[in-house]
Amino acid sequence: MRDEQKLLQLRPELQLPSLPSGVEEQFQNQTLRPILKMQHPLLARLMLAQIQRYKGTFFQLSKPNRLEWIANTMRDDARLRHLLAGTIVGHFTMDEWSVFEANEAECMRRLMQLMVQRLQSVDFEAMNL
Repeated sequence: MRDEQKLLQLRPELQLPSLPSGVEEQFQNQTLRPILKMQHPLLARLMLAQIQRYKGTFFQLSKPNRLEWIANTMRDDARLRHLLAGTIVGHFTMDEWSVFEANEAECMRRLMQLMVQRLQSVDFEAMNL
C-alpha cells in the first residue's frame, strides 16, 4: 500500500512566495518544483546517459549550443521525455494526479519547461569524468 504522507515528507521544503495564483501555478510550485528538486540527481544521470548515447558530440558543442541541444532533445525524443516525466509523475499523490489529469496539457507544458531549465543548469562535463 502506498503511504502518501511519507511520499510528501520525502520532498524538500521550498521557500516560494505564496501569492494568489491559478491551479496550474499552485500545482507547479507545490508539487512539480519540490519533486524536480528531489529527483534532480536522477534526471541529470538520465540525461547524461542520453548524451553518451550520442557518442559525446554534446561535449564538442559550445555552451549556447549545448543548451539548445538539451531543449531540442527534450522536445524531439518522446522516449526520453516520457522517461523523465515518469520519474516525476511517479511521486504524485492521488490528489495531485487528479489535478494533473484535469489540467494535463498545461501541467505537462510547465513540467517540461522546468525540466529543461534544470537540465540546462547541470554541469555534464563534471559528471562525465
